Amino acid sequence: MKILVLAFFILFGTFGTVQSAYAGKAPVYTSWQNNIAVGGYDSVSFFSGVPIEGDKAYSYDYKGATWRFSTRGNLELFKTNPEAFAPQYGGYCAWALAEGKLAKGSPKHWRVEDGKLYLNFNGRIQRRWERDIAGFIEAGDTNWPAVLED
Repeated sequence: MKILVLAFFILFGTFGTVQSAYAGKAPVYTSWQNNIAVGGYDSVSFFSGVPIEGDKAYSYDYKGATWRFSTRGNLELFKTNPEAFAPQYGGYCAWALAEGKLAKGSPKHWRVEDGKLYLNFNGRIQRRWERDIAGFIEAGDTNWPAVLED
């Protein structure tokens, strides 16, 4: 009986620890399945106009997420100035941020605007965002990072 009670205490204590470790919202969007930023795409490659999936061999940890790159050159470029190549709002959907909400951003629905990478949830949302890019960016910039704290 003592072993059963001890096992329950250990499991209960561990469960409580796991719950508190995941409190709050991550500053970089990653899937619940892994800790990969930008869906595994090379964030530097978007700036050439052709997004390319990253390779595990060229990985880098930044802001609590793993970023992958298609070449060593892109990895090194990112390392020199991550803020220049990381998507805005941590890769969360730019339209959702403008609305004061968090939603996943997709590397399949993206745009580089004024030298910055923005991701959107899907094509329908991206078309909505494109109706007033400047206005949505202004609202998103105002809402970020306070949305993480809500």
